[in-house]
Amino acid sequence: MVDTATLMRSARFRHEREADWTRLETLVTKAERGGAQSLEFSEARDLAALYRQATTSLAIAREISLDKALLSYLEALAARAYLSVYAPQEQLGGVFGRFFTRSAPQAMRRSAGYIALGFLCMGLGALVGFMLYLENADWFYVFMPPGLGDGRGPDASTEFLRGFLYETDPSADGLGGFATYLFSHNTRIAIFVFGLGVFACLPAVLLTFYNGLILGAFCALHVERGLGWDLGGWLSIHGVTELSAICIACGGGMQLGFAVLFPGQNSRKEALRLAGRDAVKLAIVAALMLVAAALLEGFGRQLVQDRTTRYVIGWGVGILWLAWFSMVGRRAS
Repeated sequence: MVDTATLMRSARFRHEREADWTRLETLVTKAERGGAQSLEFSEARDLAALYRQATTSLAIAREISLDKALLSYLEALAARAYLSVYAPQEQLGGVFGRFFTRSAPQAMRRSAGYIALGFLCMGLGALVGFMLYLENADWFYVFMPPGLGDGRGPDASTEFLRGFLYETDPSADGLGGFATYLFSHNTRIAIFVFGLGVFACLPAVLLTFYNGLILGAFCALHVERGLGWDLGGWLSIHGVTELSAICIACGGGMQLGFAVLFPGQNSRKEALRLAGRDAVKLAIVAALMLVAAALLEGFGRQLVQDRTTRYVIGWGVGILWLAWFSMVGRRAS
């Protein structure tokens, strides 16, 4: 139990300083609700001065062993005041603005080598899948996951394949089901290649390469039937963005993997922490691109039936992504 002398000492200590604490609490509450920019000059000056007085009072209260309730109140007030005075004062809009105008494009440029490796893995897989299919069409069934082909395979007729590429009925299952499955598949691949990249890069490389095999075999099927340009137009609308997102996610995962394999002068934990700064930004960019690809596919597949327009939309959006990555935030860096 707290003795009478301690209670009297605490009461006198509080009485002498309580007005300043109340004033400080009022200013802190205002800063918490509206940010430091909501304070007038005199209020901001008083906030800093009263914060220093409160920390002094807290130190004295600890020294003379005042009651715990008073100590808890002062500790909480000092902590809140510290955040109001010293914590970065930035609204959510500023955080997003900095990400889009500086952090993300700068991280993309710093990670260009890893991203290029992601595109290389995808490209090599597509080339191998394409060549193997032309050698033996049975490879299509080896690479293509069950359900992804949805009836489109070496046994399908050319008109059957063409009908899916230019399907205009929103209620039909064909291409819509395939596109939904494809987006879901690519999203899972993007998540896995980033998350598993930390394990010595190998899982990220293999998954990206495997996704390339599927793409290559599927393209070879349509090229063999004279539908290569038609398939390219449909894929361009969302595929330029969607497949690039997978390669970027792969680059982020490989960045983590290289930090584990080659930490340099740092410990592996520290190297992983440093690499994670840019790798996480790459993962966020990939997620944004996948959302954009879903919107492009959802509208473009039904509304745009002209092959040339499909190419213009898909690659035009790709150029916009490239311009953002390569040009934005250079002055800030």
